[in-house]
Amino acid sequence: MEPRLEPGLSATLDYTVPEHRTVPHLLPESETFAAMPGVLATGYLVGLVEWTCMRALAPFLRADQRTLGVHVDLSHEAPTPPGSTVSIEVVLTAVEGRRLLFEVVARDEAAVVCRGTHRRAIVDLSRFESALAARDGQPSASVTADRSK
Repeated sequence: MEPRLEPGLSATLDYTVPEHRTVPHLLPESETFAAMPGVLATGYLVGLVEWTCMRALAPFLRADQRTLGVHVDLSHEAPTPPGSTVSIEVVLTAVEGRRLLFEVVARDEAAVVCRGTHRRAIVDLSRFESALAARDGQPSASVTADRSK
């Protein structure tokens, strides 16, 4: 029998920020990102939050299950320079069937870096891959910037 997921489950991840996880490296093809200061990028911070949640959930999943991020509501309150260590703490606060809600706080040596919530969903890998395969051949959406404004 698998262990039961219940509110109160927690996990922490300590991550030392390398240069290649800073804002200029997030989308190097974007001159806008490239011109930004070299601090931990919000996009990478979100990835660290997801990673922490996935590590917490791993012992509770069957081999044919994964969790997917479905909603992120996080602040990014302080810059973290390369070489600093950010500590991400997550606590599972709600289990609603296959939907999971985590409270999140991240700190570095100087400040609270981020706080908020993250929702994940448990999915059956084969069903997810089938749904993804069904999307093959469908046109993808593209976004273009209106530079006239």
